[in-house]
Amino acid sequence: MTKTPPKGRKKPPTRYFDAAAVKSEDGEAKPAKLKRKHQQKFTGDFLKMQSHDKNKKLYNKKRPAATEHPKKQKIPQEVLDKYSRGDAVDSRGVKTRHFKEKQQRKEIYLEYATEQAARTELLLQETAGQLEADEEEITASYRQEEIAANVDLQSAAKHFRLKLDFGPYTMRYTKNGRHLLLGGRRGHVAAFDWVTKKLHCEFNVMESVSDVQWLHVPTMYAVAQKEWVYFYDKKGTELHCVKRLSRVNRLDFLPYHFLLAAGNSVGYASWLDVSIGELVGNFNTGLGDIRHMRHNPSNGVLCIGGGKGVVSMWSPKVREPLAKLLCHSTAMTALTVDPKGVHLVTAGLDRMVKVWDLRNLNETPLAIFRLRLPANEVEVSQRGMLALSQGTYLETYTDVLHGGGTANSNKLPYLRQRCDAFVHGMRFCPYEDVLGVSTANGFQSLLVPGSGEPNYDALEDNPYETSKQRREHEVHALLEKIPPELITLDPNEITGVDAPTLQEKVDAKRQLFHLKPPRINMKMRHKMKGRGGSAKAARNKQIVKDLQRKEFISEVRKAKQGIIASHKHGDDGDNVQQASSGKAKTPKPVRSVLDRFKPKPQKKQKPTN
Repeated sequence: MTKTPPKGRKKPPTRYFDAAAVKSEDGEAKPAKLKRKHQQKFTGDFLKMQSHDKNKKLYNKKRPAATEHPKKQKIPQEVLDKYSRGDAVDSRGVKTRHFKEKQQRKEIYLEYATEQAARTELLLQETAGQLEADEEEITASYRQEEIAANVDLQSAAKHFRLKLDFGPYTMRYTKNGRHLLLGGRRGHVAAFDWVTKKLHCEFNVMESVSDVQWLHVPTMYAVAQKEWVYFYDKKGTELHCVKRLSRVNRLDFLPYHFLLAAGNSVGYASWLDVSIGELVGNFNTGLGDIRHMRHNPSNGVLCIGGGKGVVSMWSPKVREPLAKLLCHSTAMTALTVDPKGVHLVTAGLDRMVKVWDLRNLNETPLAIFRLRLPANEVEVSQRGMLALSQGTYLETYTDVLHGGGTANSNKLPYLRQRCDAFVHGMRFCPYEDVLGVSTANGFQSLLVPGSGEPNYDALEDNPYETSKQRREHEVHALLEKIPPELITLDPNEITGVDAPTLQEKVDAKRQLFHLKPPRINMKMRHKMKGRGGSAKAARNKQIVKDLQRKEFISEVRKAKQGIIASHKHGDDGDNVQQASSGKAKTPKPVRSVLDRFKPKPQKKQKPTN
């Protein structure tokens, strides 16, 4: 009789005596017999081995076919070109096999990095937008008050105006676009967080201020005052006075080289390395008073505009301009370089604004504007928007840097704005749709939708960085500092291999046939017959030297004896004269250089009692 297990418990395993009975031919019920092999005692290792074999058989069984992964979508070529790092290096010029394979592996890594960067563009959620006008309307008719009333509260707070009494003013934004620096001509300097309106410092230097510039961190900035350039910290404390930078008109900072570029009223261009405190370049450009100066962000070359309408490009290690570009037939009034370092925008007294391609300086300008008045300030945003000012009148244009060589003189402006005073400075705020304008009466922050880059790289420029992140970024930037010797027009030349081409080799061989052999002036030496050697000649020279030395010694001895004899006769005559004259004073003998060879007179001994 089998026992049923209580509820909630597992059923125990069946035993041989619980097996169903098998009926025999006679009809009697007999217990079923289990087929068992010869009983053996197995150790634990053998049982482990058997279980391993069973698992191995299970793994060897055919598994159901897994679902296939979806194929990666093909990336458009336009997106790949956007993140491309330039053409691949030609490995045919590399001679050794090891370095050739190394270069090929490097190109594979760069291609993979470009593809990954293009794929991550899907994660950039923010898009750049612009104003769209209704039918029979233009965006230039919209005013700042109307734009501020139709945007969100956070964006509307970025439109403000400061009325200041120490103008005209110059202004600068930091590289991440979070802090603002103002400098008045009559000594007023102020630094603050313009987003939260938190003031860092405000003071008056009690002398004229020509220009201001942030350094590599938002806690340090430079001020070009009447005589010299001064460094201040975030609290307004003076850190340093650079007296080698005197009478400076314009300042600019190269963040990847840690160089503070300065142009003064005499025509000197200077580069100061703020990490070590030394001047890496200081020479006269010959352009006179420097009033228009910008650096190219792509290669670090300094572009200086002169009074003859020529833009010259300078490097701190070359005393001659790397290139010259004739932009206008009259004097220049303004110039700027776009943040990508591809386009140069110039303005002159001929009321023309021209856009040039810095990659090919031999071509004609990409776009030409003819204005009613000469433009005194020009600026380009991160999204390629152009802003220019004509006195108190501001205009912004879109899609100007891709004019394709045609003159867009009839293009309508994107926005118009009239300021309350003459415009002396103008900058687009990085990563914000804001245009900062410094006038003679203060500062204005204007909303320009679509001007800033909506997505930022937090490892490069982080507007919301903490103090710890700022310190880490400063250390990494110092470790990755680019030396000033690498500032050239084409920075990609450094990555190339300087291997002579076949044409250069053929030309070099042809020039060998036209070279005159150098003239060799040979002086033949008359050699006497006999066994003469170097040892014998040296011995003869030594004999001659010894004879000359002996003759010189004998002459010196004779001269000494003659001097001693003449002094003895002179002393006897003096004694006779003293005796005849009585108490008459004797003249002092004339001292000579040879007196040291005279014998010393013996002292008279006093008589003893």
